[in-house]
Amino acid sequence: MLYGELFARKGNERSRMKTMAIQKAVAMVVLGLLATSVMAIAADLKQNTVSAFDKYVAATERRMSLEVDPGGQFLYVDSLPASEMASAYERLRHGEILVELMKTTASGVDYEIPEGVVHHWVGVVFISGATLEQTRAVAQDYDHRAQLYQPEVIAAHVISHEGDDYRIFMRLYEKRFTTVVFNTEYAIHWGQVDERTMYSNSMSTRIAEVKDPNNPEGPDLPVGTGNGYLWRLNTYWRFQEKDGGVYIQCEAVSLTRDIPFGLGWLLRPLVTKIPKQSLTRTLGRTREVVLERK
Repeated sequence: MLYGELFARKGNERSRMKTMAIQKAVAMVVLGLLATSVMAIAADLKQNTVSAFDKYVAATERRMSLEVDPGGQFLYVDSLPASEMASAYERLRHGEILVELMKTTASGVDYEIPEGVVHHWVGVVFISGATLEQTRAVAQDYDHRAQLYQPEVIAAHVISHEGDDYRIFMRLYEKRFTTVVFNTEYAIHWGQVDERTMYSNSMSTRIAEVKDPNNPEGPDLPVGTGNGYLWRLNTYWRFQEKDGGVYIQCEAVSLTRDIPFGLGWLLRPLVTKIPKQSLTRTLGRTREVVLERK
C-alpha cells in the first residue's frame, strides 16, 4: 500500500504539473494576442514627447562627457564600489555579458516622459586576446552590418564618411508584438582618449517604419507615424584595451510609444525586456565577429 500510495502521489504530482504547464502556455498565448491587438493601434510621435526625450538625452550626455575625459570612469563598472567592481571585472573576464538598467536623474529631467517610454541600458563584454585595432575594424565595418548582425539588420551601407564622422543607413527588422521593419539613418562620431581607449557616439537622425514589413524595400510611412515601436535610437560605444583583451561597452537610449493606460502591468515587462535582449545579442555577436576575424 505504501508503494501504491507513493506512485499515486507521484502520478498526481506529474498530472498537476502538466496541467499547470498547459495553463501557463494558454495564458501566455492569450496575453500575447491581447498585447498584439492593443499595440497594433497606431501611435503618432508628439512634440512634447520629443522635447522630453531630448532633455533626457542631453542630461545623459553631460554625464558621459565627464567619463570620456582623461581620468574619467570610462566603463560603468569603474563607478561601482570596489568589491562590486572587482567582481564585475572577474565575471567579464570569464565570459559573461553584463547588462544593467540605467536612469538619468537631473534637475528638470524625468525618466517618465509624456506619451512615450525611454529605454536606457548599458552593457559590457570582454574580448580576450583582442586588440583595440582589431575591434575598431569590426565596429567601423558599417557596410557589412547586415551580414554581421542578422536578423536584426537586413541592409546597411555608409552614406558618407569624412575623418572621424560617418553617416550610415541601416534597415532594421524586429519581431515584437508583430513584425516591423524600419529604415534608419545615423550620424556617428569617433573619438580617442589615448592609444588604448576609444569611443563612438551614434545618433539616429531618421527612423521611418516600412509600410509593409513583407516588402522591406517598399515605401516608408511618414516619420513619427505607425506602430511607434521605435522613434529614436542612440548608442554610445566605449572600447578599452587592457587585461589582455578589449572591453566593449554600449549604452543605448531609445524611445518608443507609451503603454496604454491600465495595461502597464501586462505590457511593460514585455516591452522593456526587448532592448535588453537586443543589447545582449549585439555585444555577444560583436565579440564573436572580432574573434572570427583575428
